Amino acid sequence: MVKYFTSTPAAKTRCLPMVLSTFSHYSIFHMAANMYVLWTFSSEIVSILGREQFLAFYLSAGVISNMVSYTCKTATRSLHPSLGASGAVMAVLAAVCANVPEAKLGIIFLPMLTFTAGNALNALIAIDTAGLVLGWRMFDHAAHLGGALFGVWYVAYGHKLIWRMREPLVKLWHEARSPGADGSRSRGGPGVSGGPGPK
Repeated sequence: MVKYFTSTPAAKTRCLPMVLSTFSHYSIFHMAANMYVLWTFSSEIVSILGREQFLAFYLSAGVISNMVSYTCKTATRSLHPSLGASGAVMAVLAAVCANVPEAKLGIIFLPMLTFTAGNALNALIAIDTAGLVLGWRMFDHAAHLGGALFGVWYVAYGHKLIWRMREPLVKLWHEARSPGADGSRSRGGPGVSGGPGPK
């Protein structure tokens, strides 16, 4: 668990834990808090990106947030290990809040207290920036901040950029799958209909 499911730049194994550490948690409460936030915001981001792109976004957010954490730990020579999905979950939360900043949010135990998603995002970024500057160690503030900034960037520009870059690959894939892509299908044979093939 320490070798593969906690991330620190001082470890011999550095790359794989950048993904695997997002699936480990320090305690049941830690896991429950992360999973509650993920459950709350995931349906909205899935509706924006789709399931496959959401999975890629979530795993990329885990790696990016860990990379920011590695950079800050190396710069400050504070090499304590980190674990948890907080960086990736923060990216999901930030992406939704940036996409619908006027949405009303609340705190589960304080239903009378409401605020906009935009204000919540600004407050979280401010808290993590203060934690990073002041050296608070209760959370990995660098990973939180990296995840939040990645989420804001991705929902504003990233998914459109990725969509444009994937078009040539998708076109090749559809050409390979479509009837007539190989000689045997184009000639027609027993049981081959003349209608369009599956898309």
